[in-house]
Amino acid sequence: MALIVQKYGGTSVGTIERIRNVAAKVAKYRAEGHELVVVLSAMSGVTNKLVEMAHELQKEPSPREMDVLLSTGEQTTIALLCMALESIGIPSRSYTGNQVRILTDSAFTKARIVSIDDANIRSDLSQGRVVVVAGFQGVDDAGNITTLGRGGSDTTAVALAAALKADECQIYTDVDGVYTTDPRVVPEARRLDRITFEEMLEMASLGSKVLQIRSVEFAGKYNVPLRVLSSFEDGPGTLIVSEEDTKMENPVISGIAFTKNETKLSVRGVPDVPGMAFKVFGPISDANIEVDVIVQNVGINKTNDITFTVQRTDTDKATRILENVAKDIGAEKVEVDNKVAKISLVGVGMRSHAGIASKMFEALAAESINIQLITTSEIKISVVIEEKYLELAVRALHAAFGLKDPS
Repeated sequence: MALIVQKYGGTSVGTIERIRNVAAKVAKYRAEGHELVVVLSAMSGVTNKLVEMAHELQKEPSPREMDVLLSTGEQTTIALLCMALESIGIPSRSYTGNQVRILTDSAFTKARIVSIDDANIRSDLSQGRVVVVAGFQGVDDAGNITTLGRGGSDTTAVALAAALKADECQIYTDVDGVYTTDPRVVPEARRLDRITFEEMLEMASLGSKVLQIRSVEFAGKYNVPLRVLSSFEDGPGTLIVSEEDTKMENPVISGIAFTKNETKLSVRGVPDVPGMAFKVFGPISDANIEVDVIVQNVGINKTNDITFTVQRTDTDKATRILENVAKDIGAEKVEVDNKVAKISLVGVGMRSHAGIASKMFEALAAESINIQLITTSEIKISVVIEEKYLELAVRALHAAFGLKDPS
């Protein structure tokens, strides 16, 4: 029998009836002889409501007080689940992050885990209890409540699984696994039985919202087997493991990720002298704006064009900064295009197969889709295209690489 850490998200515990369903799932695993630690998020919508109330009182609430406030959502669900378990005869005990002693740094609202004291959890497990832990929260050295940022419950679950050396960490969501791409765009998308940590990390960073990036990083670092499952229907889900554990030759392409949340910014006519790139990107970095795809083209009359993408929410801020930079360095102008999208092919099999980029470009050309920017890594190829062609491009690439469900 195994030690399993299970995490249930906000929709999974969104009502009393759904909390009863979670208790039933836990009971099933326990009946099979497994030891269980269950990590919970707040009920869906609760965190947003708490944030709204805080901003009604104060435009910029204290980060420390926000952590005190937001941590209450998970405390509600852990108590309710323990009540549901006790009502069906399963002994259980709830723990806040502080009671477990999930020690973090003091970066309120975005804390990082330093260590976990697993003594209390192990003691309860040895006495036959199910341990229910509040996700998303911890405590710093001074005893302050801290939170791990949005999606932090995934990170809590993976960190507990690593500390306890659990056999598996199961993330229950409203989808039944990781798909080759979004089934809402490509109905023939196939659920993957397995995917590597590297591939999942790329998928998460490129727009797939099944798992939080930090939790995947944590799982990969400590080699914690992750499984994505549905809270609402039975099935094997998708297992996320190290490349060495795939036990077979990896497919060339595992999935297609995409995001519409992109804006393309171009600084035209940048003087072709050393230090110009830093003068463009330094102020962008100082403003805490994340830059994605970067391309520099040689222009005319000893000038360059620098083009890059940012998240669409940063468009206005980045544009203001670039317009000031352009004046300072003598560039010609700044161009903004917020009607772009990024599509990425992901697969560890790219390492041992040639011609992937050529095949990708051929499939897009066949649909008369123009590629504006290209970036690559060892297991990823990303292109930026006009947003209006996004779904057509995803379907074309999904077909070209034979990713559809054979059934």
